[in-house]
Amino acid sequence: MKSYEIAADIKPDERQIKWQDAEFYAIIYYGMNTFTVREIGDGFAVPEMFYPENINTDEWAQAVKDCNMNGMVITAKHYDGFCNWQTDTTDYCVKNSNWLDGKGDLVQMVAESARKESLKFGIYYPIWDRHEKKFNTPEYYTYLQQQITELVTSYGELFCFYLDDRCDDTIEIDIDYKAIYRIIREHQPDCAITFRGPDGRWLGNSRGVTRECEWSCVPASYTYDEDGTVPYSKKQKKSGVMEIDIGSRKAIKKETEFRWAPCEVIIPMRKGWFYKKDEDYSSKTKDKLLDLYMRTVGNNSNLMLGLAPDKRGKLTDTEMQILKSTGHDLKVVFGYNLLKDGKTTASSELSGLYKAENVTADDDSFWTPDSADKKPELIIEFDKTEMFDKVLIMENIRNGQHIEKFTVYIDVKGKWKKYADGKAIGHKKICNGKPVESKRIKIVFKKYRKTPEIRYILAN
Repeated sequence: MKSYEIAADIKPDERQIKWQDAEFYAIIYYGMNTFTVREIGDGFAVPEMFYPENINTDEWAQAVKDCNMNGMVITAKHYDGFCNWQTDTTDYCVKNSNWLDGKGDLVQMVAESARKESLKFGIYYPIWDRHEKKFNTPEYYTYLQQQITELVTSYGELFCFYLDDRCDDTIEIDIDYKAIYRIIREHQPDCAITFRGPDGRWLGNSRGVTRECEWSCVPASYTYDEDGTVPYSKKQKKSGVMEIDIGSRKAIKKETEFRWAPCEVIIPMRKGWFYKKDEDYSSKTKDKLLDLYMRTVGNNSNLMLGLAPDKRGKLTDTEMQILKSTGHDLKVVFGYNLLKDGKTTASSELSGLYKAENVTADDDSFWTPDSADKKPELIIEFDKTEMFDKVLIMENIRNGQHIEKFTVYIDVKGKWKKYADGKAIGHKKICNGKPVESKRIKIVFKKYRKTPEIRYILAN
């Protein structure tokens, strides 16, 4: 069996499907670094320095919701080791601050605020701890287990656990990631473990520089096994280099082992991750965020946007307005499907169950062409001539990722004119072009692995 045929049979588990459906969410960078005005703290700042005088996590959740995001992740702690929750593992935490007389729990507050706005809730947790004296001793691993257990048992359902293993090359002990995964799986079976985990794969940079073509099914060496190890690859990768192509037939031709490992893009709203007043000028504009959305969510990737409240616990008014304006545009563009009541026909259908009209029904149904149809196509006719500039396509990823090449055409005075070419689709692909007017669109699937399955198509 050829490598791409093996890859075509790889499917996501339920937690990965739920995580990919989250698509766009925020991570809140807040902690001791906010008060020391540093990106990476040294762990020597005293707990009393942590004092958010006017914090309102409901406002954070509202800003996230206004931006049309689906979830909110909180930095439970950062590399400095200061814990934003009431932990029993260390005194270096909020209980020894003067904030709320030492009774505050930021993780709890964010979890409650997220759920008030029907947002998914997740946790960021780093392996590195520059304060803890046990670091780089055998006892440190027990310390990690205790903290992670507290976090996955105290704050309700988690949709993701972002496990950051960056340690600035200072780690000298072996971390039993298999046991860490087991703790999270036991208490949060539906939670995706990402970054240093088997469920989601980091893009490779934090600048939003994305690949033209993103695959969820990749060689196993680009992700982690459930035992925490990186499988061997026949293709030798360059350390620290983001490879441009990791999923095409050419890229995987020497591989024999594959994993479902969707891509996650994480990028800050401003220049740095934590708030610094002199970086207020660097906030991304609405146009930048929309472009980023198209290149990530619109390219089979999840997008996690870093937000940085100030010492008071407030997001800047400018950023809140940018987030709200971005969310408004996303709702306008993707909140309605011009194809919803259109007439859909296909060059073939596998059976009555997998009929063409399923592609405009926003549910779990899908269309599959007959196996003898080598260049299957769909034609969708609008109720009337409409103007649009985006065509969104989703595969039925429950059965894998198969599309390798497709073309979208529009009807111009009775003749088909090419509107957009595309490669991989996966969870979602957005073809973003110039505004056009047409009464019909046609999508031709020119190359694929095994059988294509199309879940949803939207035009607006």
